[in-house]
Amino acid sequence: METTKKDMDERPARTAGEAVERLRAALCGVGIVLPSLRVDPLSVSDEDPYALVDLGRCNLTVASRLAAALDRVPVEPAPPGEALRERVRRLNHESVRGVT
Repeated sequence: METTKKDMDERPARTAGEAVERLRAALCGVGIVLPSLRVDPLSVSDEDPYALVDLGRCNLTVASRLAAALDRVPVEPAPPGEALRERVRRLNHESVRGVT
């Protein structure tokens, strides 16, 4: 079975580097460039499922464009307290299940 771009976009990134590149492409698609976007070098390694992505700094124009792009996306309200923690635990567990 062939993997399509849509399939790749819907699955969690397998590495921090892949996550950064997918985020960079998505931002570029709406005309936003975060020049300092990178894998955080202090968060162990690219293959670490808990590696951090450093979004870096941006100027006021980019921040405004990013806010406008996010405002256009319908989002469910964040669940409160323990419900949020449980959701994060579940998502973290699901995201590392396929990582070897």
